[in-house]
Amino acid sequence: MVTPTAPAAAALACTALIDSDHPHVQGFARQHALGAGDRERAVALYYAVRDGFRYDPYRIDLSVAGMRASHVLEIGVGWCVTKAALLAAAARAAGIPARVGYADVRNHLSTERMRQTMKTDLFVWHGYTELWLDDAWVKATPAFNIELCDRFGLLPLEFDGRVDSLYHPFDKAGQRHMEYVYEHGSFDDMPLQRIVDDFDRYYPGMVAIGNPLKSASFEADVGRETG
Repeated sequence: MVTPTAPAAAALACTALIDSDHPHVQGFARQHALGAGDRERAVALYYAVRDGFRYDPYRIDLSVAGMRASHVLEIGVGWCVTKAALLAAAARAAGIPARVGYADVRNHLSTERMRQTMKTDLFVWHGYTELWLDDAWVKATPAFNIELCDRFGLLPLEFDGRVDSLYHPFDKAGQRHMEYVYEHGSFDDMPLQRIVDDFDRYYPGMVAIGNPLKSASFEADVGRETG
């Protein structure tokens, strides 16, 4: 049995992207990190991030300002990478060691507009959070809010602070949902340049012309395709 590596000081540090010292992040942590111990507080933060901010992959902004954890609080929406960063930042603000992890996945939750723009169903650098709870690193994935799961017929990801919370391979109807293809590992800070480089590599048209999805509505597209 492999002994988990205890967190270094970096797992509690503020960074330019996991900006746990931002006043809004600090306030969010104070409001939502409620419970008798770290596990209960981490679970409360998970649900606050998962359901408090809509998942919107049309609003990807790969600039430093657009990728900061606090930016999710400012605009009220996020996608997997930024919502994972927000959960990590809020956990650190609450004194819970946290880091961010990434995997390349085949994501079957998409829209026709996204498929046409990306030219693939491979989503590189899908983000999740790792939290140090009860002497172990536990994965939590706060990206898809409950309303989106209900609309798409997905099983919402629950988190109890004890076992990893990763996407189900199938949806409620038994259709393909998420396949983890490659694990990038865990990081004390978001490796932004690597993410940008791979987005440029895998989605050159999308990145080169400045995210054409921003002028469209993810919610409206979902409504048309699921209604």
